[in-house]
Amino acid sequence: MKLITKAIEKQLEKNPLYSGEDIPLEDKKILVKFFTPWSNWTWFVTEAERLEDDDWRFFGLVHGFEKEWGYFMFSELKSIVGPAGLRIERDAYGPPKFIREVL
Repeated sequence: MKLITKAIEKQLEKNPLYSGEDIPLEDKKILVKFFTPWSNWTWFVTEAERLEDDDWRFFGLVHGFEKEWGYFMFSELKSIVGPAGLRIERDAYGPPKFIREVL
């Protein structure tokens, strides 16, 4: 499965970093959801910036050991390898619409 499709790219480009500073965190729209199929780690992207090297810098809610807001890189997500060679996946059915749905 492709982690970022052309349609997702368009959504990411429409929501650059810092574009939602006036929006309460729980009201932020989720653009894409990545997860580890072998654990409970999930990344909910709400803003993004394409970098010169064609990588992406994301901002969003990370649900790992705890739920916290922060920045993370697409290249870092792609580099994660789990048991039996499993990789990060994207929610193919579409993420929840807003962060308040996952808090």
